Parts: sequence; C-alpha cells; structure tokens
Amino acid sequence: MSEVTSPGPRARKNPLSPKKLLLTKWTAVKPRHREKHFVVTRVIEPDPPSMRVEQIELEAVHSKQVYLLHWRELTDASLWRQGWV
Repeated sequence: MSEVTSPGPRARKNPLSPKKLLLTKWTAVKPRHREKHFVVTRVIEPDPPSMRVEQIELEAVHSKQVYLLHWRELTDASLWRQGWV
C-alpha cells in the first residue's frame, strides 16, 4: 500500500500576483502602533498601463491608516503573513 503524506514545511506556496491582491488580508509579523491586521484596498495601476504593477495601498484594520508599499514586500515572511493570524 502507498502512504499519503502531507507537504512538508518547505512546500512552495503559490506565488503572489499583484492583480489578485485586491482585498487580501495580511498580518504584520512585528506590529507597530497597535497595527497588526491589514487589507489591500488598492492596487495602483502604472502609467502607462504597459508597465508592471509595483505598488499597493494597505489599510490598517484598527486605525484605518493607509500605507503605500511595493507589493513584493508582502512576500517577505519576516515581515508579513498572509491572512489574519
């Protein structure tokens, strides 16, 4: 019989796509000013449209403060976790 195993801790996740980030939820690994949970409220379209999406707006759920950042920063596991943890 074959044994079914779950993927290990190093299993590769699906890569992020900037066009699918809108309304996704994120948790800051190191909260600042009591801000831990965030939502992507806007994906900033470049001008001209032929350029790649580079930036997003991230809104803190607690304070409603909006931050502008490069969307690839969300891939840094030392800074962000996907979902609300």
